Amino acid sequence: MDNELILKYVDHTLLKQDATWEDIKKICDDAVKYNTASVCIPPSFVKKASEYLNGKTKVCTVIGFPNGYNTTDVKVFETKDAVLNGADEIDMVINIGMLREKRYDDVLEEINQIKSACNGKLLKVIIETCMLTDDEKIKMCEIVSKSNADFIKTSTGFSTAGATHEDIKLFKKYMADGKGIKAAGGISSFDDARMFIDEGATRLGTSRLVKIQKEIKQ
Repeated sequence: MDNELILKYVDHTLLKQDATWEDIKKICDDAVKYNTASVCIPPSFVKKASEYLNGKTKVCTVIGFPNGYNTTDVKVFETKDAVLNGADEIDMVINIGMLREKRYDDVLEEINQIKSACNGKLLKVIIETCMLTDDEKIKMCEIVSKSNADFIKTSTGFSTAGATHEDIKLFKKYMADGKGIKAAGGISSFDDARMFIDEGATRLGTSRLVKIQKEIKQ
């Protein structure tokens, strides 16, 4: 699989707190040039980015980010606002405390409420694998598989670790057919990305691959 094809899997991501519109505009331009799956950006830039891109690349944003402990009503409002502003895809963070308390029905209900607020847009569920046991990861595979969400996603990139190959293999084993798998956080090379795809990832969250490709082209 060549680099150009791998880039089609990439949500070209910039979620740093100090990001400016000039920073966001640059990754939008790069996403179009290198034909990535989307740009993944903070909610406050969605409207401007959507208008700027005008359909050239999908706009993804994050909900309940990065901690996930907002109330469900707040997450639903964030989602509706993002979609109204032009978001094509939503990456939500689960309430990890809720999961650890084994309130599985509540976790499922929150995911489905947010998916309903997506108004048909794609929903990815961030479970923050570095904070979970394998049993909890498997349970989240079951919940996301049962839910109306479209993807399970490893990480925010704001905790202690990002995607691991072991976690993608686990997702591949336990996720229902038809659900997407997104590896995010710490993907450092095209070889690394290629391995994630071979192991079952259908989307990659990273900013590094476009930078590497730009250096190769230069």
